[in-house]
Amino acid sequence: MFAVTVTFKIKEGEMSDFLPLMENNARLSLERERGCHRFDVCTDPGRENEVFLYEVYSDRTAFDLHLTSEHFLSFDKEVSEMIASKSVATFERVVP
Repeated sequence: MFAVTVTFKIKEGEMSDFLPLMENNARLSLERERGCHRFDVCTDPGRENEVFLYEVYSDRTAFDLHLTSEHFLSFDKEVSEMIASKSVATFERVVP
């Protein structure tokens, strides 16, 4: 398994537009990508402009396919101006 975490800092006033687009991207990833097993979109009321993602893929190849999918590329283009910063980390499963 291959896990991905992403932390977005969203520009002030953009969250109401960003979140539905993010939720749609997560839904389409789970529906259309055989290698995508989990795609959690999380927020914290104490950090109102932050979104945390936890994604699980079969392997790195499945994640790379996600990055080239039509729905991801469309999402990425739509939200690019809404994002103040983005941090991505990847992990490979060590123990089953």
